[in-house]
Amino acid sequence: MKLIVQPDAGIAPVVDAITQAKKWIDILIFRLDRGEIARALAAAVVRGVRVRALTAHTNRGGTKSLRRLEMELLEAGITVSRTADDLVRYHGKMVIVDHKILHVYGFNFTALDMERSRSFGIVTKNEKLVAEAAKLFAADFDRQPYTPGSNRFVVSPENARDVLAHFIAGAHKQLLIYDPKMSDDAMLRIITARIKAGVDVRVIGKVESKWNVKSEKYPGKRLHIRAIIRDGKRAFMGSQSLRRLELEKRREVGVIVTDQTVVDQMKEIFEEDWAQTEAGRKQLKKVKKAEKEEKQLAAAS
Repeated sequence: MKLIVQPDAGIAPVVDAITQAKKWIDILIFRLDRGEIARALAAAVVRGVRVRALTAHTNRGGTKSLRRLEMELLEAGITVSRTADDLVRYHGKMVIVDHKILHVYGFNFTALDMERSRSFGIVTKNEKLVAEAAKLFAADFDRQPYTPGSNRFVVSPENARDVLAHFIAGAHKQLLIYDPKMSDDAMLRIITARIKAGVDVRVIGKVESKWNVKSEKYPGKRLHIRAIIRDGKRAFMGSQSLRRLELEKRREVGVIVTDQTVVDQMKEIFEEDWAQTEAGRKQLKKVKKAEKEEKQLAAAS
């Protein structure tokens, strides 16, 4: 398993994945304004790769740009399907390469997300996760029902609420959370209970004001990731915020990360970002002050 960190990685991991495909590419698209990706998909078709693109039926910009994108993909020889309109929005982002490699992203295929936003992506060869992603893609591509088969593959609205509630409730020491907008009552009750139990809960993003859960503004240009690091041993990364809309009314996709190296990387980046927040800077001043006083006491003795 590998971690993609934005904006550091940029577009390269996505284009490289497409370029390395030998037989199959399945790609779920919510937004796309990077021509390099469209051209890489077209080039894959030319070299004999079967490419299927599943596009959202709508996004915040409406439908015009998506319909134009569909025509461009079709003209390149890509098989295109549009998601159904039974959900408010199809917001997941993923790529499956040769039925062997799965990419799940928190970012869209846009310059804003890739070049100017904090976000993550996960790349895995785990056979169960790849198979589950392929099952979801096939179901949505053909507009058929999807039944979850893995608690590590987090899909809204099917299993996200249950999986994430269990994940959060399992924290014993620490929850480090990236979330642009947390407002789901049930999830925040669990988080509040964890705080009362002595769990160190730190949030970069926003929490609905009625909850007594402190949060810090992301210190960079823009936050576009939903991620939770639990006790330094497990993590969640996906497209769903802890909001009722994203847990119950939209198609969102995420994964539970068990690879310790990736979890460590996610935690390290969170700590670096936290150190630049207002609370992080105050915390650092306190630590430095305590260290200074300790040195003075040691010198005096």
